Amino acid sequence: MSTASHQSATNRVAAPSPPGRTAEEEQIKAVADTLVLAYGLHPADITRIPEGTATDNFAVVDQTGRWHFAKVYRTREHLDLERASVELSEYCADGGAATARATRTPEHELLTTRGRRPMSLWSYVPHTETGEGTLTGARWAAVGTALGRLHSRLAAHPAAAPTLEPGTAVCDVAAAHDKFESLIRGFQKKPRLGEFETWALQAARERQALLGDVEHIISSLPRLTVQVLHGDLAGPNVLLKDDEVAAFVDFRPPAPGYLAWEIARLGCDPGSVLANGVESWLTGYIDLALAYRDSNPQAPADDLVSSLRVGCAAVLCSTFPFSAPEKRPHIVDAALESYARARHKADLMLLGRLPVLEEALREALR
Repeated sequence: MSTASHQSATNRVAAPSPPGRTAEEEQIKAVADTLVLAYGLHPADITRIPEGTATDNFAVVDQTGRWHFAKVYRTREHLDLERASVELSEYCADGGAATARATRTPEHELLTTRGRRPMSLWSYVPHTETGEGTLTGARWAAVGTALGRLHSRLAAHPAAAPTLEPGTAVCDVAAAHDKFESLIRGFQKKPRLGEFETWALQAARERQALLGDVEHIISSLPRLTVQVLHGDLAGPNVLLKDDEVAAFVDFRPPAPGYLAWEIARLGCDPGSVLANGVESWLTGYIDLALAYRDSNPQAPADDLVSSLRVGCAAVLCSTFPFSAPEKRPHIVDAALESYARARHKADLMLLGRLPVLEEALREALR
């Protein structure tokens, strides 16, 4: 979903493009054709939005001056899952949660395959920024309230009723050890490593050495709530307008997961941890947890109290983004490198103070 404010579009599409179009111009022409064919919408301007790792995203202005957001899928594989993701976002919006609305075709389809590229079209959320590195002040409580409402709605989703599952299953430490071992071997086989690859190899070794701590962290976790979640709820997928949540975006298909993990993944946003400093960040995290409890009172207290431990353990078991230069080099750019370094630094900071942080959270939630 777009995080951009209204800006002057850079590609007009009212007139035919000349021969010899660039790849981006060709993409924009394909988007324009699909908008006309599938939605009956005649675009005046289309601007590519840089965000998007699995889709190509565009801001669209129609001939009436109304703004839209077009999400273009790069292949026709797994469109059933993409459609299920859109349906989940609509389900949450129907329940009053803060999500963007998809625009249906005249045939009431949420996703169209009629053009050269499959596409979904959305209401445009203007003048926003993401929650990545920007959680501060009143935003903490606003995010907690909106997240509590979202999870309350998702708890009623027919795909899976909430259940209590052993907290020790939040991550598979043995499997994580094998993944880090494989990743380390992959780096070591390369004849030469770049600067980021060298750093990622060192970070992977540090993570692997901490897996014994992870086993200790999760060994005493209580049974925790597992229910349908957003599925990819990190800072970039939360749009903020001033001090309010404008929309949660980029849902995944409905699937059960640990409630505590999704709370921690958003609340422990690496950029926000580092920007605030641990003490100020903890105050914000407590504000988020208290607001969450008020808006989702049916969620067991253990989910909130245990969220820091769950988040710390789950992140430490994950090989991403260190694995990106080895497994998915095409997605590595300056932004991902910066995120990787920030995430690793923030994770180690929180791990080193986890008992104190968790006790402060526990006391605040009594």
